[in-house]
Amino acid sequence: MYWQETKENQRYTVPDDIVDVVYSIDCRALPVDHAYALSQAIQRALPWFAEEESAGLHTIHVADSGNGWMRPDDPNALLHLSRRTKLTLRLPKHRIEDAGKLMGQTLDIHGKHLRVEKSVVRPLSTITTLFSRYIVTREGTDEAIFLQEAMTLFHKMGVYPNKMLCGMEHVIATPDRVIRARSLMLADLAVEESVKLQQQGLGTDRKLGCGLFIPHKDIREVKPVLD
Repeated sequence: MYWQETKENQRYTVPDDIVDVVYSIDCRALPVDHAYALSQAIQRALPWFAEEESAGLHTIHVADSGNGWMRPDDPNALLHLSRRTKLTLRLPKHRIEDAGKLMGQTLDIHGKHLRVEKSVVRPLSTITTLFSRYIVTREGTDEAIFLQEAMTLFHKMGVYPNKMLCGMEHVIATPDRVIRARSLMLADLAVEESVKLQQQGLGTDRKLGCGLFIPHKDIREVKPVLD
């Protein structure tokens, strides 16, 4: 755990060069470990997605998965989706129109059908508590080392978080390798720092849902999970 006192934030206008494109979907269930299959399906539908450096995929989560801090242990277990569940891509502004081609398509995710419906464009948030479900790490990296390495990378970006909490290690399977990652919560950022992290992310494998930060209401909501 890393903890300092709160810093003041100033008013800030969020640039629109990076946005989230949020799709309504029709899908009853997906495997817990669906990142690779979903990414591949999106790349088949949107061939440019794989090569677009700023593009990322938010993997799909549901309310009972604890915002990614708690997930079923069995990667073949199913997440049961509601009509409120969304599919979200983080994209540069110039790809918004291209991303519209995903609407109306039905994606095959390990034999589960996911139909993509209408989309809306959502700007990045000014909330100063951020959460990433998956930050890629090395096997055997403990919490203290993970936080120190993350802090070093943040400082190189000009980001100085006052509070950081990391979660348990997760495994993301692909045909070629096994990716190990930890969830990470940051709090009391400056608004400019928050937006920068949402724009740039941290680490590798954005197309598999890693390294992407999303806003979170309050770090206190997850602290008991780590006790």
